Amino acid sequence: MNEDVWVIIPAHNEEKNIQNVILETKKYCENIVVVDDGSCDNTKRLAQDSGATVLTHIINLGKGSALKTGCDYAYKKGAKKIVLMDSDGQHQPSEIPHFLKALENNDIVFGCRNFDQKMPWVFKFGNRFINWATKILYGIRINDTQSGYRAFNTGIYRKIRWKATDYSVESEMIANLGRKNLKYNQIPIQTIYEDNYKGTTIFDGIKIVFNMFFWRLK
Repeated sequence: MNEDVWVIIPAHNEEKNIQNVILETKKYCENIVVVDDGSCDNTKRLAQDSGATVLTHIINLGKGSALKTGCDYAYKKGAKKIVLMDSDGQHQPSEIPHFLKALENNDIVFGCRNFDQKMPWVFKFGNRFINWATKILYGIRINDTQSGYRAFNTGIYRKIRWKATDYSVESEMIANLGRKNLKYNQIPIQTIYEDNYKGTTIFDGIKIVFNMFFWRLK
């Protein structure tokens, strides 16, 4: 396994899924960092027992903050490539090699979900609208801007490093990508939807679009 690759997994109250996510990820990557974002269940203990490095937020600071904590840690440890994954079991660790292959000729690679009947309709509508706004504002054509499954070479980390503490992190990363004119690609991924209402809400989507306009004006 490539010791230069680090997987960052933000987690909040994921005792149901975190152990299996880590054990499956270990088949493809040795360096796994779980950022326990203020969980009040057994997420931290189960992640440690599964062999992951666990960084802890005493209180819930949001996905953007958790990802930044994990990426900063991996960057300081000398990571060459960073993979971002969700902790709820939606993302398939078996696709990590596909991301790493695509990174050979790109700065960052985005996982693109299949917008089929299994995806909740609110996710479909929100994603398509944000995808459109991303294309208009930044000239970036990505079919799934809100997918949390993505990977990048750490040489660009300081260029895309975000300030968002919440679910706006995915879009701010892309906004920074567009401003720096970095090379990107996207690959298809499979996604399992076990909880239709987990993750971004309609209000999150509105905030994301507002932030995108604000970042563009800046």
